[in-house]
Amino acid sequence: MNIIQCYAPINHSNDDIKDQFYERLQSIIEKFPRKDLTILMGDLNVKVGIDNIEYEDTMGRHGLGERNKNGERFANLCAFNKLIIGSTIFPHKRIHKATWISPDHTTENQIDHICIN
Repeated sequence: MNIIQCYAPINHSNDDIKDQFYERLQSIIEKFPRKDLTILMGDLNVKVGIDNIEYEDTMGRHGLGERNKNGERFANLCAFNKLIIGSTIFPHKRIHKATWISPDHTTENQIDHICIN
């Protein structure tokens, strides 16, 4: 079993920093045999949303909100490595979906994820 716990750059970070993060993450994932159970989790600072078109094998339609640029990067990484974004597969009450809430409680996002192959 392989477990990866990580903190990803925020959506507004420089693209070079995000590229470095995803390249390093990819290099780590590639070291694991495909037959091994791999779990990727953390504060990934991505919104994958509910639209799973082109990502049907990677995520369900039970996310929160709309996919952002980081979410696109992350969904591509998951698709390439055959990882499933667990929180999007099954329906949940909206109150249980948010992993980040703004201090004024007006904005909710689902930016932390657990993925499994």
